[in-house]
Amino acid sequence: MLAKTYASAVQGVDAQKITIEVNVGGPVAAGKNGYQMIGLPDNAVREGFQRIEAAIKNIGLKFPRLRIVVNLAPADIRKQGSAYDLPIAIGVLAGLKQLETDKLDQYIIMGELSLDGELRPIKGALPIAIQARREKYKGIILPKQNAREAAIVNDLEVYGIENLREAVDFLNGHADLKLTEVDTRDEFAVKKNKYDVDFSDVKGQDNIKRSLELAAAGGHNVILIGPPGAGKTMLARRLPTILPVLTLHEALETTKIHSVSGLLPSEGSLITTRPFRAPHHTISDVALVGGGSDPMPGEISLAHNGVLFLDELPEFKRSVLEVLRQPMELRKVTISRARITVDYPASFMLIASMNPCPCGFFNHPEKDCVCGPGVVKRYLNKISGPLLDRIDLHVEVTPVSYDELAKYEIKEESSLTISERVERARKFQKSRFDDHPNINSNAQMPSQMVRDVCKIDSAGTNLLKKAMERLQLSARAYDRILKVARTAADLNGKENIMIEHLAEAIQYRSLDREGWAG
Repeated sequence: MLAKTYASAVQGVDAQKITIEVNVGGPVAAGKNGYQMIGLPDNAVREGFQRIEAAIKNIGLKFPRLRIVVNLAPADIRKQGSAYDLPIAIGVLAGLKQLETDKLDQYIIMGELSLDGELRPIKGALPIAIQARREKYKGIILPKQNAREAAIVNDLEVYGIENLREAVDFLNGHADLKLTEVDTRDEFAVKKNKYDVDFSDVKGQDNIKRSLELAAAGGHNVILIGPPGAGKTMLARRLPTILPVLTLHEALETTKIHSVSGLLPSEGSLITTRPFRAPHHTISDVALVGGGSDPMPGEISLAHNGVLFLDELPEFKRSVLEVLRQPMELRKVTISRARITVDYPASFMLIASMNPCPCGFFNHPEKDCVCGPGVVKRYLNKISGPLLDRIDLHVEVTPVSYDELAKYEIKEESSLTISERVERARKFQKSRFDDHPNINSNAQMPSQMVRDVCKIDSAGTNLLKKAMERLQLSARAYDRILKVARTAADLNGKENIMIEHLAEAIQYRSLDREGWAG
């Protein structure tokens, strides 16, 4: 007998319907394998037969020795992972006439089976649910741990189950399952923008806070240069707290990427805070940008709509840093393989930190640098010029004195206060870029738009000309200075870029200054 069930294959951050055709019938010849699976399954899918047979027997149903052929269509798409166990098992039971139902064409079914029939969670529940609603399915049946994640999608019945027996009883009409319902907007409103850290924890460092406020207001990339213990990492970890609150659309985008990667917590649903990713400097280029034989998102995509923090930047392999250059410009990464090409979004803010030299004390106000001649320059040369060009703000971080640390009576500005100024600046930008839906901040402006939006007067032109000549800046650095100056003007509520805004932007090109590294 032939039975059909429906599942999904996740490609990139989207899903595609997979039709599972199960044909049961005919005796198995002695010494022959009674199972056959076609349609480009990988080893994890093929091994599912052993889990399926054990699960069916262990929930008390019969599994006679008959020839079973399973086809996964369309046959030219590679099927990967163990999430096809449940729909294949349901198809086998329907083919064996142990499951009599007319509901199989109404549901997308996904889940990995244990040998005792229990279900384990899957990856990509959110894009699978979105695909199910798009193709007009009545609902989706999947492991209970993924139910809240899938229930983010409205107008779709989501049933979270714990084992194969529950699925069989529900489809046979012998039991009812409880619908999983999530009020997406209410959950988003309750949980959004809740962080465990705050800028009020940081004593002193007013100039660094100002630079990070500029970065947040315009979406600019930052590099912090300073000695060990100066607070670079502490400041970087607080950057997401002053970024604009995630919109619901951004939250869904971010959740999809984490869902595909299997990084959502058990019983989790919507990501409501800006991601902060801080990979170790031993990371490979594939782990950073994404890839593999089955292309998966890398750290830059996991940081989409949030912050990517690279601590001790010169310690990263040069090849790893160079692969960042194109995604930083295009705000997406394209991974091409022989059979598939996948686009992952990668609109992130880069914040990097580094010591000024191997010993860490070059330009320190109190401690002497012990690095030999030329060592500082060689250390900085580990970071290529083209990458530094793409970083708008070069900020020197100096250690906080004891007197500043001991000022307990002085209350520092909170993240909420700073974020209010950032939100006001972003409102100016939103109205400015109303006709450009793919541009959300000053940092995203293409070169041709910079000339129109970032106009400066004659005094500003002369100042910028002198800075370009003295610092030998590239055309890209010229554009970035104008963008930062535009953001400084937005923060001050000014329609035009004043000379003080331009001067502030120029001072954040520390690593371009001649003689900075000795």
